[in-house]
Amino acid sequence: MDRAKSIALLNQAVADELQAVHQYMYFHFWLNDMDLQPLSLLFKRTAIEEMLHVERLAERILFLKGEVEMVVAGPVEKIHDPIEMLRKGMAMEDGSQESYNASALACSANADAASKQLFEALVLDEERHFDQYEKEMDKIQKLGPSYLALQSFGGGGTPQAGGTTPA
Repeated sequence: MDRAKSIALLNQAVADELQAVHQYMYFHFWLNDMDLQPLSLLFKRTAIEEMLHVERLAERILFLKGEVEMVVAGPVEKIHDPIEMLRKGMAMEDGSQESYNASALACSANADAASKQLFEALVLDEERHFDQYEKEMDKIQKLGPSYLALQSFGGGGTPQAGGTTPA
């Protein structure tokens, strides 16, 4: 196994996950300010899950005797429209799925089964995040602005990052 190749892939994933944390927390702050609490909490909880991904990736990098590069992949996009936030989230999760699938294949070719399994587990989480954002978009499209208006009154039933709905 070429540890340097695996470490490079893992560090790229760290950068992508840190980017997601920053972007989703930005969305959380704005949605919270707009009193769209369920959607705000969805982004916050997803950001927390992404932080846990960073931790898992960092643990693997350190196990491989590498250096964890805490570099963010890019700047936060200043998006204030909830629908555009969901579109951005879906695009980010879709991109992560593609990247992590490719990284899993590269780790497999590099005889690094443990990193491959980590990337495969991350793909499953990113697919779930995509699905949650997509469901929110579907609700908005079906119910229109009234769906978002309900959220300002504590309704809306936005699913949590863990797949449950708030009580």
